[in-house]
Amino acid sequence: MAKFISNLKKYRQFNELTQEELANKVNVRRETIARLENAKYNPSLELAVRISKELNTPLEELFIFEF
Repeated sequence: MAKFISNLKKYRQFNELTQEELANKVNVRRETIARLENAKYNPSLELAVRISKELNTPLEELFIFEF
């Protein structure tokens, strides 16, 4: 099984956004952002791309799957 690593919190804070602000920008609940940051939830490809674009950060830097 793949190990999911999330760097979302680091890049969200770098962009000076709260969880709530990022959630509103990508149309999800704040709890979804919190779960993503804690690697408790694997994002859909669509959500991962929306977050990547919003934070202007390459997808592969935000979310890492180690096999």
